[in-house]
Amino acid sequence: MLGTLCTLITALTCVSGVTVVTQKPPVVTVTKGETAAMDCNLGTVTGSYCRWYKQVPGGVPQFVLRFYHSSSSPTYGSGFSSPKFTSTHQSRSDYRLIINNVEEGDSAVYYCQTWDDSVKEYVFGQGTKLTVTSSSLPPPVLTVFPPSRAELQSNKASLVCLSSQSVPFADVSWFAAGSPVSSGISTSTAVQQADHTFQISSYLAIQTSDWNMEKVYTCKVSLGSQTAEQHISKSHCLTEG
Repeated sequence: MLGTLCTLITALTCVSGVTVVTQKPPVVTVTKGETAAMDCNLGTVTGSYCRWYKQVPGGVPQFVLRFYHSSSSPTYGSGFSSPKFTSTHQSRSDYRLIINNVEEGDSAVYYCQTWDDSVKEYVFGQGTKLTVTSSSLPPPVLTVFPPSRAELQSNKASLVCLSSQSVPFADVSWFAAGSPVSSGISTSTAVQQADHTFQISSYLAIQTSDWNMEKVYTCKVSLGSQTAEQHISKSHCLTEG
């Protein structure tokens, strides 16, 4: 069942005739200690539970709670309870997940789900990404790797920026000679490490001629108010083989 659930959340498979579950907003950013709220509309479904799941990038989905509009209170999954987690409803198909006194560990993607009895299918929303920021969060630790010698023998090469951080979400941007770069960037989702930190990899495709002309490249990673930058150029690094 869990494997099926993971597949469903990852793929968000659409079935012809099935209800459309809509979540909003797509992104919620709050400060530690505040309250986060996100909404879910079950579409044409009015007689089924609204269930909420939490998924950290690279992790398995965790059942948070389920709530029905005629229920007095939610039913909780293991590790989740009131008053931190609760749910309300605005109609028979509109539900809200509320997370009180948020902490960095609450940062994740939250999916709502329901059962569409007309097609006998579980249906998921597209997810809401919750990011919890704090002035006490340590800034990300960056490492930027130069192009390999093999790459430099061709006309194109790539730079790699690894960001190690305490939360799963961050904004990664690249600059070339101080100007923002908008193309040639590929950034992975976060991967949780054994020490419970998260790592994001970002790749920037560059021209070998620019690298040889000593152009300075900058990888910048932002976690709320915390920002880290790492610069690299041909004369300020050791080329890896």
